[in-house]
Amino acid sequence: MSLTRKIAHNTFYQIIGKGLATVLGILAVALMTRYLGQTGYGHYVTVIAYLQFFGILVDMGLYIILLKKISEEQADESKVISNIFTLRLVTAIIFLGLAPLIVLFFPYPSIVKWGVLITSLSILFITLNQLLIGIFQKKFKMSLVAYAEVAGKVALLIFTFIAIKASLNLLAILGAVVIGSFINFIITFCLARRFVTIRLQFDFDYWRQIIKESWPIAISIALNLIYFKADTVFLSIFKPAADVGIYGAPYKILEVLITLPAMFAGLVTPLLTRAFTAKDPVQFRQVLSKSLNFMVMIALPMIVLTAFIATDVMVLIAGQEFSASGPVLQILIIAAASIFVGNLFGNAVVAVGQQRKMIKVYAIVAVVAVTGYLVFIPRYSYLGAAWMTVVSELLICFGSIWMVVRSTKVKLEIKTIGKTILAIGLTALALYLLPNWHFLITLLIGGVIYLIILYLFKGYSKEMILEIVRSKQS
Repeated sequence: MSLTRKIAHNTFYQIIGKGLATVLGILAVALMTRYLGQTGYGHYVTVIAYLQFFGILVDMGLYIILLKKISEEQADESKVISNIFTLRLVTAIIFLGLAPLIVLFFPYPSIVKWGVLITSLSILFITLNQLLIGIFQKKFKMSLVAYAEVAGKVALLIFTFIAIKASLNLLAILGAVVIGSFINFIITFCLARRFVTIRLQFDFDYWRQIIKESWPIAISIALNLIYFKADTVFLSIFKPAADVGIYGAPYKILEVLITLPAMFAGLVTPLLTRAFTAKDPVQFRQVLSKSLNFMVMIALPMIVLTAFIATDVMVLIAGQEFSASGPVLQILIIAAASIFVGNLFGNAVVAVGQQRKMIKVYAIVAVVAVTGYLVFIPRYSYLGAAWMTVVSELLICFGSIWMVVRSTKVKLEIKTIGKTILAIGLTALALYLLPNWHFLITLLIGGVIYLIILYLFKGYSKEMILEIVRSKQS
């Protein structure tokens, strides 16, 4: 099977698995928002956002380094994975152990502080699980990851339903989150051991080597954390919990959406790494260009279609009480689209060894973001937070592209992007002229119009579709 077909095959299963997991996750959110209301859900979002600060600190760039190391020729996969897994476990225990202590100094109600203590276990399982995904990406076995994620979402939905039926409080629902994360992790861990031996290894010399290579990524991630998560934390400090809830509901959709480009970029990273280390600029350009075109083909329709259906989507998912989340979703979807492209080039930065130089870009964006949050959140609440998130993600996206193009001198093939822009522009015009139908009909019609126009413009071909179908049937 060709590399293109392998990527198509795995992307297909990612989309199917992620789609099912997304539906289950959205059902869980729908139960939570309706049961907890704006204020209660605001407390839930505050707990998750606060802990994600520590979760990203735990990352330390180890996931990308693991993916890069096991993609190198003659790599000792067991040594690489076992040592990095152990290092991740140790750092997770240290950082997540601090989270319940530091939160005591925040002006949050006691239920939020207890929630942080309970949910820190969920972040532990999530961060360990994320590291293992690199194994499946290299082996092109992402369908197994999808199975594990779906199982975790099923558990989350079931235990959330039980907690609500028993009229329990927020802490019980957070307990359901922990259970779902644990089931996802334990299944992923067992499946990963089919491909490689994983055990605790304390090779401190190797740890020092890994940390030396990963620290620029770790600093970049920490700076990335400031602009990606500080919005919710600042909002929780300056505004009431109800505002956090209104912002958090569409933000949850954003978080679900951006897992797809992260997985896709993970599949592409080994190919970019091999092409770059082999000094094959033609292969590097082809892989990066095709990946960019694919990401744009998905990202632009998201923005346009969401502009027409955002409020209806939020009411359907979260209930009428969250209708104010509609305009927030319209804004945040722009940030999600930026992440689709930015994630690809962020991984490409690592593939070409430019992660240290990228720190300056992240530092500038972090300063801009924090300044913007401090200025606009007190004045414009969740709308100010949403627009600053968009600005931050766009800056990171263009910064990553600039870094890769500047360092490799690669000339990207972007004709398809022009066709995509034209196709989605005509689709937007058609939707604007159509009657105000039910949003699901609007979504379906918009998607069909877009695909037809893009096909007519030769943005994709029949041969491409047949190749994906053949790879799925192989």
